[in-house]
Amino acid sequence: METAVTLSPPVAKICPHEITIHGDTRTDNYFWMRDREDPDVLAYLEAENAYQSAMMEPTVALQGKLYDEILGRIQEDDASVPMRVDDWFYYIRTEKDQPYAIHCRKHGSVEAPEEIVLDPNLLAAGQEYFRLGGATVSTNHELLAYSVDLEGNEIFTIQVKDLGTGSLLPESIANTSYSIEWASDNRTFFYTTLDETLRPYRVFRHQLGDTDDALIFEEPDQRFSLGLSKSRNREFLYIDLDSQLTSEVRYLRASEPLGTFVPILPREQGIEYSMEHQGDWFYIRTNEAAPGFRLMRTPVAEPSRSNWTEIIPARDGITIEAMSGFAKYLVVEERELGLETIKIAPIDALDHFEPISFPEPVYTASTGGNAEYDTKILRFVYGSLTTPDSVYDYDMETKERVLLKLSPVLGGYDPALYQSERLFSKSADGVEVPISLVYRKGLERNGRNPLLLNGYGSYGISTDPGFSSERLSLLDRGFVFAIAHIRGGADLGKPWHDAGKLLLKKNTFFDFIACAEHLIATGFTSSDRLAIRGGSAGGLLMGAVTNMRPDLFNVVIAKVPFVDALNTMLDPTLPLTVSEYEEWGNPEEVEFYWYIKSYSPYDNVVPRSYPAILATTGLNDPRVSFWEPAKWVAKIRALRTNDDPLLLKTIMAAGHFGPSGRYEGIKDLAYDYAFLLHFGGFL
Repeated sequence: METAVTLSPPVAKICPHEITIHGDTRTDNYFWMRDREDPDVLAYLEAENAYQSAMMEPTVALQGKLYDEILGRIQEDDASVPMRVDDWFYYIRTEKDQPYAIHCRKHGSVEAPEEIVLDPNLLAAGQEYFRLGGATVSTNHELLAYSVDLEGNEIFTIQVKDLGTGSLLPESIANTSYSIEWASDNRTFFYTTLDETLRPYRVFRHQLGDTDDALIFEEPDQRFSLGLSKSRNREFLYIDLDSQLTSEVRYLRASEPLGTFVPILPREQGIEYSMEHQGDWFYIRTNEAAPGFRLMRTPVAEPSRSNWTEIIPARDGITIEAMSGFAKYLVVEERELGLETIKIAPIDALDHFEPISFPEPVYTASTGGNAEYDTKILRFVYGSLTTPDSVYDYDMETKERVLLKLSPVLGGYDPALYQSERLFSKSADGVEVPISLVYRKGLERNGRNPLLLNGYGSYGISTDPGFSSERLSLLDRGFVFAIAHIRGGADLGKPWHDAGKLLLKKNTFFDFIACAEHLIATGFTSSDRLAIRGGSAGGLLMGAVTNMRPDLFNVVIAKVPFVDALNTMLDPTLPLTVSEYEEWGNPEEVEFYWYIKSYSPYDNVVPRSYPAILATTGLNDPRVSFWEPAKWVAKIRALRTNDDPLLLKTIMAAGHFGPSGRYEGIKDLAYDYAFLLHFGGFL
């Protein structure tokens, strides 16, 4: 590919570092990049930043045009649908030129005067980075406990605001994670703290005015992280303990904050469950003898396993993903054939769950904003690749639905101009893998269309076919946008995840390659018009498939990519390593060592031609350390046999989620799109 500038890329110094395990000796020439205190490391990152900035100089006008397009579709002054909690209506709203959403409420009705609960724009003033963590209002609606991160490392500090006076209380609690939950006494809240690997591992109880908080629970097993939640009727507090394979829930009445959290079911290796409270019952979603989960019920008074009864059995091809208890109804969210369904049953007729119908064959749907317990109204959000997110209230008694808000898309968006569909490709082992597509109508399948294929495929996280107004900047330039619903995610349910992890991880990569080949075979694109994008574990996917099939792709965008997988999984002092042994395997065990080594992107870079690559990272990222993409780019640059663009962009004041604030996020996306269009030859 040609570029308007001729520049010499940075050359990283080589400092051989030998690593021997299981009789295998590897030499890592860029191991030194792990030391962020080394001036040479920061100098290298700055050199790469200067290089990418110079290489992207010809795209500055394009970046500005893309930024204006994306921003121009957004209604900058906007507000969410108010959510009722008791006599209060809570919502967030955005203001033009303000980067963060403002948290507001009204008392008595949506017509009442507005109160600002929290304005993050004031908190973020003068900061290079800002992220709001937990934010929860006390039961009497008089106090707000919230937390902020000013580095991007996801280490939060909790403060408490008096909503009557607007003043801050003396409380300031550092080294906390996202979870904060109030007890019913309006004086006590619980929070979680981090260990040296940034794992949430302790729960503390704080009572306003106290300086010596009580340690309530500590989780010593490094595979487990913990969080706090509350039942929908606010009667119970939960400590949720989860590893990749196992879970445990401990509960406590919110009215008894000095009591002890007790487990509903002691953990058993390989058994996952969650719970909900409704009246005299606990409902338990469990995968015991049920790969796709089943739903059980047990009395609150005697919740032991001997009293469990089955409400919804396990069914092939269906995964129960969530449940919500209302005073008179039970709602379950399921996934079948890759699509989300919402089903409802009256409490007195749990043998008949009725689904909510949706108008499109491929869509997304989920419940949200349901703070009221004693109500017959269920709120859900619906959307698709062509339909903007739509908020509905659904009457569970009459089956009537009311559209409350259709997310605005400015500039005259017409969904009739676009076409979405679902294809199936056949992977290496014969398994059919879904692909979701969207493009402008009238597209010819002549093999010459630019196509951006997205994938993730890890941790049981689904990539659902939802709407994005940002995407229109590509679709209106003739792009096809595609999502590969590959194994490792839960796009087709929990078994889909299980088939793409541990010693089956390569299925994820084979699936993605099969999707790419199918899109070429069906005339949607060709290898010289095919771009791919993924982030985090999806960045590992980008690196793995680029090593396996560099001939198949024209452009690769890898966001905060987990590309140094083997070295990271060999270092238990890093955040997430031990907790992810059950996702990737522990390479201290010889079988997992050789398997991870066989696909780890950094370890499999060899002399060959590579497509154009953009890798991005944040210096303070606690999830995927900045040195992973830095080492990967340095190694490719040293070994590759061609000179296509290879850029590393490091945001020096950010973490895993990129720059903070919506306007900086749009700039970051415009940069990515400009790289894709310019260096992909799609202008």
